[in-house]
Amino acid sequence: MPYAKRQILVTSALPYANGSIHIGHLVEYIQTDIWVRFQRLRGHTVTYVCGDDAHGTPVMLRARSLNLAPEAFIEKMNHEHLTDFSGFGIAFDQYYSTHSSENAQLCRAVYAKLSAAGHTLWKEVEQFYDPVENIFLPDRFIRGLCPHCRSPDQYGDSCEVCGKHYAPVDLIEPRSAVSGAAPVRKKSRHLFLRLENFRDALEKLLRGGLVDTSIANKLDEWFSDELKDWDISRDAPFFGFEIPGEPGKYFYNWLDAPIGYIASLAHRLGTVAEADEFWANPDLEVHHFIGKDIVYFHALFWPAILMGSGRRLPTRLSVHGHLTVNGEKMSKSRGTFISAQQYLRHLDPQWLRYYFATRLGPSPADLDLSFSDFTARVNSELVGKMANLMSRVAPMLSRLLDGQTGVVTQDALALLDSFRRAGDEMADAYEGRHFAAVTRTACALADQANKFVEDNAPWALVKHDPEAARGVLTAALECSRILAIYLKPIVPGISAKIETCLRTGDLKWSDIEFFMMPTRILPFEHLVSRVDERNIQTMLEENQAVPAAQPPQVSTKAAEGTNAAAPATASMTAPAAANPDFEPLAAICTIDQFATVDLRVGRVLTAEAVVESDKLMRLELDAGPLGKRHILAGIKKAYTPGQLTGRLVIFCANLAPRKMKFGVSEGMVLAAGPGGKDVFILGVDSGANPGDRVH
Repeated sequence: MPYAKRQILVTSALPYANGSIHIGHLVEYIQTDIWVRFQRLRGHTVTYVCGDDAHGTPVMLRARSLNLAPEAFIEKMNHEHLTDFSGFGIAFDQYYSTHSSENAQLCRAVYAKLSAAGHTLWKEVEQFYDPVENIFLPDRFIRGLCPHCRSPDQYGDSCEVCGKHYAPVDLIEPRSAVSGAAPVRKKSRHLFLRLENFRDALEKLLRGGLVDTSIANKLDEWFSDELKDWDISRDAPFFGFEIPGEPGKYFYNWLDAPIGYIASLAHRLGTVAEADEFWANPDLEVHHFIGKDIVYFHALFWPAILMGSGRRLPTRLSVHGHLTVNGEKMSKSRGTFISAQQYLRHLDPQWLRYYFATRLGPSPADLDLSFSDFTARVNSELVGKMANLMSRVAPMLSRLLDGQTGVVTQDALALLDSFRRAGDEMADAYEGRHFAAVTRTACALADQANKFVEDNAPWALVKHDPEAARGVLTAALECSRILAIYLKPIVPGISAKIETCLRTGDLKWSDIEFFMMPTRILPFEHLVSRVDERNIQTMLEENQAVPAAQPPQVSTKAAEGTNAAAPATASMTAPAAANPDFEPLAAICTIDQFATVDLRVGRVLTAEAVVESDKLMRLELDAGPLGKRHILAGIKKAYTPGQLTGRLVIFCANLAPRKMKFGVSEGMVLAAGPGGKDVFILGVDSGANPGDRVH
């Protein structure tokens, strides 16, 4: 059905530059990226901007602890953050920083308009001051008893137990989180924004659809009394923008952080003037994705800044809850405070994107990452239902009918019609951020398609009616293609492999309505591996042993720098310089660590040279009770596919799947030798069975 094209600007909250990205952060960025990808799939014009919140005392102190200038530190963190986001397929149009010339220009302009309109005032305040560090303490660097519920060890601005907001000086038994000293009170002159000036407009905004009704009801308590003036300045020493004409006074970074949305847009477009023009477009939708802990800033302070500086207001705040892991708050001692980098070393990012989608709805309810549920859902739904359909049918068509699709069998038309009718329901769910509903519907459709294949048994049908079998397989591939469209915002990496195999090009939502033209499909590439719980356990144990800020540098370097084929005993003592493709195992791990390696027997079912690589061979192993494993091994120069098929080999079975340029490798085949043509696969006795342990 035709629909109007929209122009949309989307932002995620700016991550703070003083720490690494962790899986709790990723809830928001994955949620936003899914929504953005859906809108683009529908043909809308979307600009997605973000960047680091780079200012403040915490950043200044962290940089000092590392003996870095703040500018060098935030540049390092900006690169790290963007690398982490890219690892999870989060695709910004612009990822920037609040420490930029564009943001400085915008902040000065906003301040000038607010002041000229009478929305600011200077007044004396009393703050906590650290007598050891000689700095005024930010709210989050003061801890003490909550003045409302008396919960211990609470921050200086709000209580995590009762949820109340308060002034830092209201804390009971406060202490500095920097030095541990009891802070002293010290007076200073500060700049404030008069929020009461915007009361009526803010109340109207909150009741006009900016937030969900449940959130608007919660925010009503703000208006029970006069809105308090908001402190928008900080004292030197401070890393940020100095207030014009006020030496030693700086803009509070909660003023310049949301303005950073427009600054990031300005960097994308070229100038601040172009960004202001873009922002002012009455046809533009502005959507902010945020966590429920910063609704206070985005629904009250940020709209007041925009109103006071003569700018349009956001269209919508999409609010999500917090993440717990295995039912509890993330914990370093339990190994569940997991950084993005730690996750990527052990687990497939497509798994997390899918799992978060199964748990995300439109409400700001908290969501739990239960690793048992994570494993079950990924293995049974993503792998066992949706990927299984394509991974059964595409190789079957290639093997039995030369990979040539044909005309869909008449018996499948009703099935395909039900697939297409689900489109409107899917689109509504995506639009409303009800991603859990999307995955439920996709699973139900995959069940129907898998049953259709079972009922029609093309592997048997081909023996007496090849064209009928081709029609069945073509229909199943059509189902896979439509599922690839429906799931493309959630698992874009998997959908891209289906597009490649079916030679469809970049699928759009409108392609749901059409049939594929007959074509010869390309060789099937493994879509996604099953979750191995041992990899999760390894990640949690590693995380318990190593501080999150300093993740361990584990090397499993082998052929072409991958987990493709590991040198065995014969090459352990060889000098590293002798063969740049291999790293001596003795340099990687201790004997105790080596004892944890799970070596198993596998039978080579298929072997295929990777055309684009000089070294790699793609192997499919029968690993007995462990199932099948797909391994990329750097043995192309030493063996032909015919020499390997049917052979028993030794492989390492407890390595995390490794995503590589040419696919996913699910283990290492053991080999010895200096490299090139002189690489020798380690064999086993012919009486061994696939899956047997090797001691």
